[in-house]
Amino acid sequence: MTAGRWAISSWRRSVVAVAAGALPVLAFPEPGWWWIAPVALVPWLLLVRRAPTGGRAALDGWCGGFGMMFAAHHWLLPSLHVFTPVVAALLGAMWAPWGVLAGRLLDGAPSARRAAAALVALPSGWLMIELVRSWQGLGGPWAVLGASQWQTAPALRLASVGGVWLLSFLLVCVNVAVTLLVTARAVRAPAVAALVAVAVGTASAWAWAPRPAPGGTAEIALVQPGVVSGEDSPERRFALQERLTRSLAGRGVDLVVWGESSVGADLTARPDLARRLAELSRGTGAPLLVNVDARRSDRPGMYKSSMLVGPDGATGDRYDKTRLVPFGEYVPLRSLLGWATSVGRAADEDRRRGPGPVVMDAAPGLRLGPLVCFESAFPDMSRHLAGEGAGLLVVQSSTSTFQESWAPEQHASLAALRAAETGVPMAHATLTGVSAVYDGSGRQAGPRLGTSERGVSVHTVPLAGPGATLHTAWGSWPLPCAAAALLVLTAARAVVRRR
Repeated sequence: MTAGRWAISSWRRSVVAVAAGALPVLAFPEPGWWWIAPVALVPWLLLVRRAPTGGRAALDGWCGGFGMMFAAHHWLLPSLHVFTPVVAALLGAMWAPWGVLAGRLLDGAPSARRAAAALVALPSGWLMIELVRSWQGLGGPWAVLGASQWQTAPALRLASVGGVWLLSFLLVCVNVAVTLLVTARAVRAPAVAALVAVAVGTASAWAWAPRPAPGGTAEIALVQPGVVSGEDSPERRFALQERLTRSLAGRGVDLVVWGESSVGADLTARPDLARRLAELSRGTGAPLLVNVDARRSDRPGMYKSSMLVGPDGATGDRYDKTRLVPFGEYVPLRSLLGWATSVGRAADEDRRRGPGPVVMDAAPGLRLGPLVCFESAFPDMSRHLAGEGAGLLVVQSSTSTFQESWAPEQHASLAALRAAETGVPMAHATLTGVSAVYDGSGRQAGPRLGTSERGVSVHTVPLAGPGATLHTAWGSWPLPCAAAALLVLTAARAVVRRR
């Protein structure tokens, strides 16, 4: 009977851990819910600190990690089916050691020294997990905790110092401090000191963090055709985008941006499409940045390519996507996992990777760095383009597969983070929404086109000039290296003290 009761209790505890891990995800989809993140980890931490054994703490960490990963990627179910919970379970296992560390440092009535160790080691451990799972082969940095703060101006200013990784680190630190204040009155001093340090750091970044100098302005037009379905959808979508773009004639735009896969055939193989695009450029007086998803005629394989088209045709500026979506654009270990194409919407044929990032000269004074869809989640890609002198970042996306989920909203929010990190404005153009532009501070510039809307939007965008943010100049290495050192030292000390 005792064993049976323990099993039921353990099962219920696991369910609670899954729910507690999913709680931080509520801060992502809806603007205005950012305030959840600074306290969202507290229930999870309260559960882990009461774990009776190290194994139970590891299981609580794993269950919470599974809950967070599944909640953050639940919209993939129609595409990946059974793979979605499997992937969530594999990624969630990274939080098992973090659960052990949290249980060890927060258990019982921690001393001031142990509380101080928790305030640096647990954020450091969380940061290491986010960095590891951000590897492209594991799905990339989607739904990292710091990304929940994309609509708060102080957090965006902090992002210009240490990127989204600094935001994640500080959010976990705040959650640990709140947990200590709730559970251990004797260690209020280090908890309050941590909260004060976060506030002072935020104020300092607001006052002194450097940003690029202004580099003039440009009129950027985004074309969103909305949902187009059917076997002939590529041709009908092209015609619809053509009609929408013609409405921009005489409006003085400097660049017209179409979304991902907006052109479904190679322009060399379809000179009629290339001719129509050149006519649109002449009619609007601006170059067009289109995205071709097709088999190339000059080399084997299929590519997703951002191409600049001027009044005389393709300019030769071309960027081939380098970081592809697992299963969506290629199947990892296709010889073993190729059967995934029969149970979901996995790619029937692997796309090819391009050689690297490209900065394009779209017009005098307008240098743009293109990214394609999923690539806007990677901070290092936008940082590289900013370092190469791009005054405008452009991401071309689709999101039509996940139209009824919160994926389009969250995907668009990543543009605000990338703009704030680099100080370079970013335009996010999609086929079906959300299309928006964010200035170099991460604030929305002008109107946006919502999910399933059809139309064009024109934005006056302040371009980035000389100079760089600290994140662009230093990169993402200083904080992770320091966090890794703190984590190793604290974990080693905890092991020695336990022995």
